[in-house]
Amino acid sequence: MFTCRKTYSDIPFAHRQHRHDGHCAQIHGHNWSFVFTFGCSELDECGFVVDFGKLKPLKQWIDDNLDHACLFNKDDPLLEDILKINETSGKQVYKPFILDQCSCEGVARHLYGVVDPMIREMTNDRAFVLSVEVVEDSHNAATYKAEA
Repeated sequence: MFTCRKTYSDIPFAHRQHRHDGHCAQIHGHNWSFVFTFGCSELDECGFVVDFGKLKPLKQWIDDNLDHACLFNKDDPLLEDILKINETSGKQVYKPFILDQCSCEGVARHLYGVVDPMIREMTNDRAFVLSVEVVEDSHNAATYKAEA
C-alpha cells in the first residue's frame, strides 16, 4: 500500500464542550490543524496516491464550514438559545457548525466521514482516507482511523 499526507494548518475556530466540568464548557477558540493520510494500492498516472493540486474542494469545504466557525454538539442543551443569537440580532455574529461531538476526537471522526467519500469520488475509488489527525493549538491531538 502507498500512503501520503496532506496538512491544513492554522484554521481558527471555536467550540464548546458542554459536558466538561471546567473552563472548556465555555465557548473558546483554538488554531487547528488537520492531517489527512491517504492510501491506495495503485498509483495514478502521475505516480501519486492523490494529486495535492486537485484537493481544492477539500480546502474549500474546510474554509466554508470550519474557518472562523463555532462548533457545538448537536445535543448541547443551550444549542437552541445559542442559535437564536444570529436570528435575533439580524447579523451573523458567528458561523455555527453542529456535529455529534466537537472534541478533537469528534472532529476527526466527522472529517473522516466528509473527506473519505470526497477522495473516493475524486479518484474513482482508487484512493481513500486512512486517518484524520486533528491538532488543537499544536499541543493536543486526536486521530480517527476507519475500522477494518
